[in-house]
Amino acid sequence: MSQLRTVQVLGGGSAGSSAHVRSLAAGLVARGVQVTVCAPAALERAYEFAATGARFVPVPRRSDPAAVASLRAACEGADVVHAHGLHSAVRAALALGGRSVPLVMTWHTRAHAEGARRSLLHLLERRAARAASVVLGTSSDLVDRARSRGARDARLAPVAVPAPRAPASVSDGKMRAELGAVERPLIVAVGSLVPHHGYGTLLDAARMWRRLDPVPLLVIAGEGRERAALRRRIKAEDLPVSLIGSRSDVPELLAAADLVVLPSRWEARSVLAQEALRAGAPLVATAVGGVPELVGDAAELVPDANAEALARAVARLLGDPAERERLAAAGPRQAASWPTEDDTIAQMLSVYDELVQPLAPPRTR
Repeated sequence: MSQLRTVQVLGGGSAGSSAHVRSLAAGLVARGVQVTVCAPAALERAYEFAATGARFVPVPRRSDPAAVASLRAACEGADVVHAHGLHSAVRAALALGGRSVPLVMTWHTRAHAEGARRSLLHLLERRAARAASVVLGTSSDLVDRARSRGARDARLAPVAVPAPRAPASVSDGKMRAELGAVERPLIVAVGSLVPHHGYGTLLDAARMWRRLDPVPLLVIAGEGRERAALRRRIKAEDLPVSLIGSRSDVPELLAAADLVVLPSRWEARSVLAQEALRAGAPLVATAVGGVPELVGDAAELVPDANAEALARAVARLLGDPAERERLAAAGPRQAASWPTEDDTIAQMLSVYDELVQPLAPPRTR
């Protein structure tokens, strides 16, 4: 049998989807599959897809004729094209232009839009779902959404994100002193500063934490378009919150935290939740999207956009060391139940093989 040829297509590439494509490329190459990764050049600099043995083709995140033509050339001779995300799937479908090449889409996360953009997003979801031979949703609600948008074949694929590196040998005390959390509880949140990550609700909760003694410090690691607005509100309301920007030492932050919080309005398989549970860091998270099925009973779940419930859960856990210990022990056990990178690669290979298998010859009597 000839070597299987796949093209992996990324658009903007969230941290989770980009890390997944790198892991997938490495695993496929190791199993004798020919892999081409098409993505913006900035993602190659960040994730080094070519270092896995894959061929890298820079393709800008656009749907203009030049970008589509570049993608069409890269897909020449492919057995399977695998797009990661809605925009990537639509561009890949345009590039294939009616060729009889199976298109797989992994739906990693849900986009957020309001007003007229919401209607456009709905159309984009329908177009992507219907163009794909198979849609792989990373959470059950994304599988349901794909089916509601007209997907011919939608399946659950809870992809594995590579485990983060082990924390460096920096003492928790030193990290806490650097952050200004000596002799006070430290609460950590990590993620881009965008509206759907729920930081407005988190600041509402932080305002309530001022009644606690000692007052906990909330540290938010990340950058994004909401930074200026959040900083203004922190200053105006004198909130016990510190914005520390993007960090390369997230494992050290999680190791030093008394609690980790995930206040998002929606998540599929949150990278932060995975990192927190693997590290044994007690987690309080909103019960949205794929979070409940990801964390099981290894995290405290609260309703979305409910600052009072979030504040209550955090205050209760800060006052209950035994429950924090239970969550810390439950996290790694729950993480051990997740699919491994090998499991994910095996599932993808099974899907590819199914799509490229020639039709069986008719039976004769």
